[in-house]
Amino acid sequence: MKRAVILLSGGLDSVTTLAMAQQQGFECYTLSFDYGQRHDVELSAAATLSKQMGAKQHKVIKIDLRSIGGSALTDTTIDVPDHHQEGIPVTYVPARNTIFLSIALGWAEVLVAQAIFVGVNAVDYSGYPDCRPEFINAFEQLANLATKAGVEGQKLTVYAPLITMTKAEIIQKGTGLGVDYSQTISCYQARHDGKACGSCDSCRFRQQGFEQAGIADPTPYI
Repeated sequence: MKRAVILLSGGLDSVTTLAMAQQQGFECYTLSFDYGQRHDVELSAAATLSKQMGAKQHKVIKIDLRSIGGSALTDTTIDVPDHHQEGIPVTYVPARNTIFLSIALGWAEVLVAQAIFVGVNAVDYSGYPDCRPEFINAFEQLANLATKAGVEGQKLTVYAPLITMTKAEIIQKGTGLGVDYSQTISCYQARHDGKACGSCDSCRFRQQGFEQAGIADPTPYI
């Protein structure tokens, strides 16, 4: 069976990506990161969803990105904004996707996996530079240059199946694949009981997506 490493945050996009990888026939190995994020309750959601959806193995890697700061998600002295910001918002975590994909690449090589799946999105996204097609394409090229597997001809593909989809389209796709969105955590400052703030960018995109999809949002909001 072909294998894939799936970056699984516990949020709406990443769990839809997992379901899509499974639909394509991949044996899925899920990877989450405890990176010092203020919304670390998402890690419990990731573990629950990974088990619920039958992933072969689930790993949580600990990296302390709080030590470099620079983001409202890792520095509690920076407020999570409750309104849209022009440009790249303060919720951008410097180099996060590059770091996550690099570790996923290492595990993929150990597993002799053919693919990495990541749920980045360039349509309903918050202006993050590491959510663009150019970044994904560049990382795939790097992956096949930088690894023993790549040099020996075992090419790896980085899939970003949601990258051109709207949030509504993502929700409709996942619903069709049987995803239980009530188990997901999207909020940037979710409480430990799983309740979402309803005002951060991630909550707003989620609410709009469910509304446009014509599907009830199962998220418990404060």
